[in-house]
Amino acid sequence: MDQALAAAVRELASAEVVAFGGVGLAARILPVTEAFWAVEKALPEQADEIRPHLAWLLANGSPAGKAYAATLLARFDPAAGQAAWGSLSHESAEFTTFHGCIFDRTSLAAYATGQLTAR
Repeated sequence: MDQALAAAVRELASAEVVAFGGVGLAARILPVTEAFWAVEKALPEQADEIRPHLAWLLANGSPAGKAYAATLLARFDPAAGQAAWGSLSHESAEFTTFHGCIFDRTSLAAYATGQLTAR
């Protein structure tokens, strides 16, 4: 894995916010969103190389980092993503989510349960 991708995984590991697009009135792109996009873009061709890093994020990342890891897993391996969301559905730690200008606090359990029921 190249240095830029390794840096993106480190950024996800300490994430405090989950945002998949621009946030606030200015639609500012957060560094963690850019990191997510970098890993997502690399997945189709480097999935075997990235998968162990996503497993590490699921075990060791911040609550938001775990949410990013499960999201990424679900994008290229739906069964693994489903299993990841299931394992996270019991974690009470909280993080912030952004959807444009709207932010909220949620538990990882609630977020994971929402992902499981959306499928």
